[in-house]
Amino acid sequence: MLVRSTGFETNGWALNVSRGGVRAVVEEPLIQGMEYQVVVGDEESVAPRRATVAWLQDESDGQIVGLKYTDVEDGTVPPKDG
Repeated sequence: MLVRSTGFETNGWALNVSRGGVRAVVEEPLIQGMEYQVVVGDEESVAPRRATVAWLQDESDGQIVGLKYTDVEDGTVPPKDG
C-alpha cells in the first residue's frame, strides 16, 4: 500500500479495506484530516484513491490509521481511467 501527498510518500499495510475506506499501518506518520492519495495493491493496475485521515493511533513503530475515501458517493467505487 502506498500513501502520498505533495512532497510526501510512505508505505503501509492494509489491514481492512471496504467501500468507504481502509484501515492500515503506515511507516511514516500521517496528519489527521489531511487528504492523501492511496493505492492499495499494484500501483500499475490500481488507480489512486483520494482519502482523508479519519482517525489515527500512534504506535512505537508507526501509526494505525483509518482513511476515509473522499471519492465515494453512495458506496460506488469510481472506474479506473484509461
